Amino acid sequence: MAAVDDSLTVAVRVKPGSSRARVGGRHDGPHGPALVIAVTAPAVDGRATEAARRALADVLGVRPAGVSLRAGAASRDKLFLVERPAPGLPEVLRRLRDGSAE
Repeated sequence: MAAVDDSLTVAVRVKPGSSRARVGGRHDGPHGPALVIAVTAPAVDGRATEAARRALADVLGVRPAGVSLRAGAASRDKLFLVERPAPGLPEVLRRLRDGSAE
C-alpha cells in the first residue's frame, strides 16, 4: 500500500467464487504484499472485481464511491485507489493483511 497525496493505493488479491466472502490475509503478488479478498461472485463480466471493491470499502469504513480500480481489471491481482483515507487506515490495512484484526 502506498499513500499518494490524499489517496491510498491498496494491493489486493481477489479470490472469486469462494464459498463465503472474507477480507483478510496476505498474498505476495506482483504489486507487493496484498490484502486477500474472497468473494462469492464469479470472475465474469467484472462481477468479482465489483464485489471486491465494495468489500474493501466496507471493511475500511469508506463509501464505495471512494474506492476505484486503478489496475488489474482482468487479473486476480489488483490495485485499488482509496480517496481521502482516514489517518489510521494504513495500520488497519496492515493488521488485516497480517491477520491480526480478524
